[in-house]
Amino acid sequence: METVQTALWVVVLLVVLAIMFDFMNGFHDAANSIATVVSTGVLKPGQAVLFAAFFNVIAILVFHLSVAATVGKGIVQPGVVDTHVVFGALLGAISWNLITWYYGIPSSSSHALIGGIVGAVIAKSGAGSLVSTGILRTVAFIFVSPLLGFLLGSLMMVLVAWVFRRTRPLKVDKWFRRMQLVSAGAYSLGHGAMMPKKPLVSSGCS
Repeated sequence: METVQTALWVVVLLVVLAIMFDFMNGFHDAANSIATVVSTGVLKPGQAVLFAAFFNVIAILVFHLSVAATVGKGIVQPGVVDTHVVFGALLGAISWNLITWYYGIPSSSSHALIGGIVGAVIAKSGAGSLVSTGILRTVAFIFVSPLLGFLLGSLMMVLVAWVFRRTRPLKVDKWFRRMQLVSAGAYSLGHGAMMPKKPLVSSGCS
């Protein structure tokens, strides 16, 4: 009976930490998706937060657990992950999010969680328990993603300017205000898909 109670408290603690991480991820990253619609007056701040939260939640229905599966299996050997690793990973990610938020340093919550997993696994059983291909892929895209964003953003700006070069400003403003909702929703949807929550907790509690 005592063992069951201890296990239950461990699960409760991990769930609380996971909720804390999700909450911090929200105030750490959500502003990116709603900044445009709020600054232009398309939505009020409260409406924008609810709008972003809705698309973050339904992302699981659209993308399922494909991203989470990569984090759950593609970064470390599954047999190494236990409650101690999950606890260390969540605590490390939460601490890093707090530090970067306090000092205003741009940081990805997903990468913070991956870094927490890697650090906890190395502390437990050494670097041999890491999956090198998954680590290299993650590190590579830390550098590739901003470059792709810069390139695609520049191309989109040129394309939009060319398409609307002969359109009246009032009409452009009308369409752009509507399309901001589409872009903000798509951003929130993608952000929700990128958060690897469930496999991390389930693998640690199984």
